[in-house]
Amino acid sequence: MKNKTALITGASSGIGAAIARRFAEGGANVALIYAGNTEGAESVKADCEAAGVKAEIYQCDVADHDKVKETVAAVKKEFGLFDILVNNAGITKDNLIPMMKEEEFDAVIATNLKGTYNLIRHCIPVFMRNKRGKIVNISSVVGMMGNPGQANYAASKAGVIGLTKSVAREMAVKNITCNAIAPGFIRTKMTSELDEEGAMAAGIPMKRTGTPEEVAETAYFLASEMSDYITGEVIRVDGGLGI
Repeated sequence: MKNKTALITGASSGIGAAIARRFAEGGANVALIYAGNTEGAESVKADCEAAGVKAEIYQCDVADHDKVKETVAAVKKEFGLFDILVNNAGITKDNLIPMMKEEEFDAVIATNLKGTYNLIRHCIPVFMRNKRGKIVNISSVVGMMGNPGQANYAASKAGVIGLTKSVAREMAVKNITCNAIAPGFIRTKMTSELDEEGAMAAGIPMKRTGTPEEVAETAYFLASEMSDYITGEVIRVDGGLGI
């Protein structure tokens, strides 16, 4: 990762923060995109800088096409050509289908799926000029299995998988890879209200929830030269939940 630059969304906490720290440990400079948690973003930036790399933070609603374009341009101006995009930003607005409001469905699709498209759309030209690029999209095992109360989230994450495979096919000839990670139940703020080590863990073959660092290691692999001949793949990090 030395001398590489990674643009990471949803980088102020949870999986995104763990990915940023892991990339920094490996020598990559990091552009940290966050929605509203400035304190968290500043903390992750400090951790990355302590690893001896350059780190900058950018506030951006990934669902906003024009704001994403502006942010990618700012990253390019600050870092020059960048090499890696990690689409991690995501939200949940859980509800059963009979009670789900249109705005709950639309908001999740806008951030999780359209946000992923927005970043890919504006980063691809940079990768093409650089004649290389690595895209890692964070999907979810829910996008492969479905989950009661999460029709909007499952639809968005299933869409990310389809988007990943299509981009992989389009961009392979340009030396740009695009892969996805499908985490299972990971110990983050998003799952903090769930019974993580009780009923939730009981349904996992490995009988435990995962850590953000375990997802980060997979992202690091997919963004490294070790995965140069891998594209269009979806790797589950779920303790066997999706078997």
